[in-house]
Amino acid sequence: MAWEPGAATQRGSGSGKPLRHEIGRVVRRQQLTQAMIHANLLSIRRFPPQDNPPVSGMDLRSIKYYVQIAELGSITRAAAHLGIAQPALSRHVHGLEDELGVQLLVRLPRGVRLTGAGRQFLDHCRRIMRELNRARDELRTSSEVPSGKVILGLSPTVGPLLLPGVVERVRRQCPQITLKIVEWFSTQLYDALLTGRVDVAVLTNAPPSRALKMTPLLSEPIVVLSPPQLRGTRRFYTLPELSKTPVVTSEAIRHIVEEQISHSGWRLNVEAEIDAIEAIRRLLLRGIGMSVMPVSTFHDDIRAGRISAYPVADANIHRILALAQQTERRLPAAVEEISQIVAGEMNALFDNGLFSMPASSPSPMASATRGVKRSAQRAVRKG
Repeated sequence: MAWEPGAATQRGSGSGKPLRHEIGRVVRRQQLTQAMIHANLLSIRRFPPQDNPPVSGMDLRSIKYYVQIAELGSITRAAAHLGIAQPALSRHVHGLEDELGVQLLVRLPRGVRLTGAGRQFLDHCRRIMRELNRARDELRTSSEVPSGKVILGLSPTVGPLLLPGVVERVRRQCPQITLKIVEWFSTQLYDALLTGRVDVAVLTNAPPSRALKMTPLLSEPIVVLSPPQLRGTRRFYTLPELSKTPVVTSEAIRHIVEEQISHSGWRLNVEAEIDAIEAIRRLLLRGIGMSVMPVSTFHDDIRAGRISAYPVADANIHRILALAQQTERRLPAAVEEISQIVAGEMNALFDNGLFSMPASSPSPMASATRGVKRSAQRAVRKG
């Protein structure tokens, strides 16, 4: 049926408006819709799905990517680790640099190097990621059921002793917690706690810090160790004897011992510094050289007679183990739970005598001290 112009003014909608106006409004709406669709198609052609659009400024993803690049020291390795294209990762870095107005990275033939501003920005990024993870953990654990990921740091002399019991307790008491263990020396763990790369750690003779909460766990003697065939009738060492004895030890233990005996005017006679604890053990088992280490390090070998241990009679040489966390108003429930488990396991090991001289070893400090006194008395009588 053909449309008659005159009819349009006679047949209108229920509201009394002419039909011509209704048709015009519908046409304009269709034109607007087509224009929006056209604009979207242009946008899609410009930034196809397989490509990443330009990064505009700073966002959490760019911050996360930057931390990964800084820790791996390479955009290529970070891209492989994150599973994204290298050009896309570079665009995120450029976006951050444009937003901050500073250069963060220096591109090298192999890898990247952080500028001064880049290192400063990295500290801020780590704090941001730490706070974000903490907020996520607190929201997930609003019911106070410990869950989430906790990073526990242990030193090479503590880890082998502590880990079996800690893992067993975590599996039994809080299976919802995902535990990650990192093994570094105490100075590295100290820095990792300050930067948020570790949640809780067991430190050795750590310096005080307002940023860290230190809970002392125990004090442990540091002893002289030798292959069993070198024992003879010796039951202890004096500082003069120790200073003449070539020993191998780790850098950390050397610093602790020399700091504690320096007031007496003696120094260790260090034949070699070896930061591989198992390598020191194998040297002793093969009858090569002597060592100075905490008594718990090779406790099972001492008790079995495979390694001989001697106290230092005229000096209280020891290390102090402490549980360290960041000083905060509230830690995630999972971190608190792991801290309690570590402290409980350390107490259990202490009660089992792991941090004292085994009964089959030469007599401990008191007996050694008496021996020194008897030797001194004999020397006086001879004089």
